[in-house]
Amino acid sequence: MMRASGVLLPISSIPSNYGIGCFSKEAYMFVDQLVAGGQKYWQILPLGPTGYGDSPYQSFSTFAGNPYFIDLEEFIQLGLLSAEECQQCDWGGSESYVDYEKMYQSRFPLLRKAFSRFDCEKEEDFAEFVKEQSFWLEDYCLYMAIKNDLNGIGWNEWPAELKNREPDAMADAKERLAEEIQFYRFQQYWFYHQWSRLKKYANDRGVEIIGDLPIYVAFDGADAWANPSLFQFDEENQPVAVAGCPPDAFSATGQLWGNPLYDWEYHKKTGYVWWIQRMSHCMKLYDKVRIDHFRGFDEYWAIPYGDETAENGAWEKGPGLELFTILESRIPNLDVIAEDLGFLTDSVLKLLADSGFPGMKVLQFAFDWSENSTYLTHKYDKNCVVYTGTHDNETSKGWYEKLDDHDACFVREYTNCQGKNLDDCVWDFIRLAMSSVADLAVIPLQDYLCLGNEARMNTPSTLGDNWKWRLTKNQLTDETLKRMRAMTKLYGRIQEC
Repeated sequence: MMRASGVLLPISSIPSNYGIGCFSKEAYMFVDQLVAGGQKYWQILPLGPTGYGDSPYQSFSTFAGNPYFIDLEEFIQLGLLSAEECQQCDWGGSESYVDYEKMYQSRFPLLRKAFSRFDCEKEEDFAEFVKEQSFWLEDYCLYMAIKNDLNGIGWNEWPAELKNREPDAMADAKERLAEEIQFYRFQQYWFYHQWSRLKKYANDRGVEIIGDLPIYVAFDGADAWANPSLFQFDEENQPVAVAGCPPDAFSATGQLWGNPLYDWEYHKKTGYVWWIQRMSHCMKLYDKVRIDHFRGFDEYWAIPYGDETAENGAWEKGPGLELFTILESRIPNLDVIAEDLGFLTDSVLKLLADSGFPGMKVLQFAFDWSENSTYLTHKYDKNCVVYTGTHDNETSKGWYEKLDDHDACFVREYTNCQGKNLDDCVWDFIRLAMSSVADLAVIPLQDYLCLGNEARMNTPSTLGDNWKWRLTKNQLTDETLKRMRAMTKLYGRIQEC
């Protein structure tokens, strides 16, 4: 990989007229801004449809797209909606934050109106999309239709014949809910139609997309319901064990994520066909993909189902290098970034080295009392991706503001920003990443804008105030883009004549 840099900004954080970032003209404008700023990559968060908690890492499907991201302006242009219908909706009271409750209440009624005015039968592209994506689309649309029909309850609470996908019950549901199933096909058609067009626009201008793939799928999702044999489920399709992290210095009881764990022996017997489908799909959606919680492919923490904390879990062996060897043999354009953060054993380090995938370095993790962290830039090799912070971190300004005296002094000395104001220190922090030997540097847009923790995207293990921050119109200025480009050029991450 040649030296390059990029910006981390979720789709949801793009400005738009309708409460959340989407595939609208503002997304195309952001691509143009990336080009003006000399950036090669745009990193986003997972694109899947979200449920309770609004987390893109707990999606109803690993294949489906979030209908919130569909550009309503295109529907207005096509006559599927009127401007008045869109403007009359309550999108929330702030341009800086997504109001997900208002989004849910406003977006789906509009999509239903557009669906009622769209002739699915006459659109050849629609029929072709449904056929091409049938390997996941039909299960997802049926799952969502049944879920809505049962007032949103999780599939483990459905009547047994639906929960267990008995043939007669499935045939009845498909017939009875045919219109609702078609509505979900409609959503996915437009999501993929608009996303592929935006991605092509970016690629044509030299900008590549870095996607994000959670290692696990949600329990309350189409993947687990439609394919229970892929997971560690008992005869009643209840999990035997679930995912999480063991207790550590940050959490005395560990982290209980609750995702179903894979039955890796079953995956191996099938030649990892589901993973081949999943990763092939990703490499059509993105140019690179960051795989979250990479260490789980080496060993994963298995917590007995029903436990209220992660304390009683145990380490179990994952598929290791075999999975990635098979994926690379079947997917020629596989391009992975491994999220290898946290405590890493020798076997995890060996898996990363054997895979050849670049790992991640997060500068906010580099400055501690030891003054000897592996995240300090003078310890890097080229094959890595450096971040000032990720979506799970504080913004760099917010982080600076909370440092104790020792760590603050160490940061200022290491970055040579003694005596400077906080905004200048943030830019020196960016400079540290850009000047490193890491092949790729990715900077959250909040850091280029020197925003505090009011712009933080996610605080792990909390609910109710995450995934909300949005960029406002005109907040990213030409002056900032010029400064971004100058630093990118200075450290050899763009080549100009």
